[in-house]
Amino acid sequence: MAHAVSTPGTPTGARTGPGTPRRTRPDVLGKKSHLLVKWAMPVAAALVYGYWVASVRRHGGPITTTNLLYGFMAMLAFAILYFAIRAVGRRLPREGHAALWGAFAGSALGFIYSGSGVAMFTCILASLLLAGAVTAALVYHYYTRHDAQDAQDARDAQNTRDAPAARAARAT
Repeated sequence: MAHAVSTPGTPTGARTGPGTPRRTRPDVLGKKSHLLVKWAMPVAAALVYGYWVASVRRHGGPITTTNLLYGFMAMLAFAILYFAIRAVGRRLPREGHAALWGAFAGSALGFIYSGSGVAMFTCILASLLLAGAVTAALVYHYYTRHDAQDAQDARDAQNTRDAPAARAARAT
C-alpha cells in the first residue's frame, strides 16, 4: 500500500511555489468587526480598571463624587497609556515591546494595590512579579510568532527569486 509523503517545509505536503496562495487562518470577523474590537476592548478594560480603582479607594464606604472622579481619572490614564503603548510598541524591538507591556501591567497593578493600604514593599514586590511574568510571556510569544513569520517570509522571498529560473527550466 502506498502512502503520500509530505514535502519538507509543508505540514500537509501541499505544493508550494510562486503561484500557490499562502495558507492563512480563517478570518471569521470582517474588517469593521476587527476595528470595533481594536477600540472597544481597551475602552472596556479601562472602564473595568477605573471602577476597580474607585472601589478599592473607597474601602467599602459610601460612593462619593471624589471617588467617582478618582475612578474616572484612573480610567482615562489607563486608556491613554494603553493606546500610547500600543502605538509606540510596534516600533520597538521584541524585547523592548515586551518590557513596555510588562511595565504597564506591573504599574497598573501596583497603583491599584497601593490604594488598598498594604505595605509598600508588598505592593512593589507584587508589581515586579507581575511585570516580570508578563515580560517573559510576551518575549516568548513574540519570538515564537515572529520567528515563524520571518521564516515564512524568507521562504516566500526564496520562491520568488527562484521562480524565473524554474520557468526557464520548464520552458526548455
